[in-house]
Amino acid sequence: MRSRPADHYPVTPDGRYFVVRSLLWRRANPRLADDVRQSPVKRLMEGRRAVAAALRKNDHVALQAARETVNAAKVALGERGPVWWEDGEDLNRRLVRNTGYAEWYARLDTGAE
Repeated sequence: MRSRPADHYPVTPDGRYFVVRSLLWRRANPRLADDVRQSPVKRLMEGRRAVAAALRKNDHVALQAARETVNAAKVALGERGPVWWEDGEDLNRRLVRNTGYAEWYARLDTGAE
């Protein structure tokens, strides 16, 4: 399955999550300055390439290291780890219909928004 560009996924009104297949996925911290964001994005891309290479080679040790690199980069970007906002819990990977975003998402489906 080909991935869609990120701008095709709906983003919650507060900008914290985007929705894929009815699941909320935490977005990177938008308050990170570009120069701060650059390094973890680079590490994330390198880590993803390393995951793919390790899977092709069936190298479990390299796969674990690559996944740790990806995780560390995602934490640095704010996609994982402590939330980057002050109010509310983390709803990452929850069904949108079971959250406070349910009404907003239902309006998207009906074209009301």
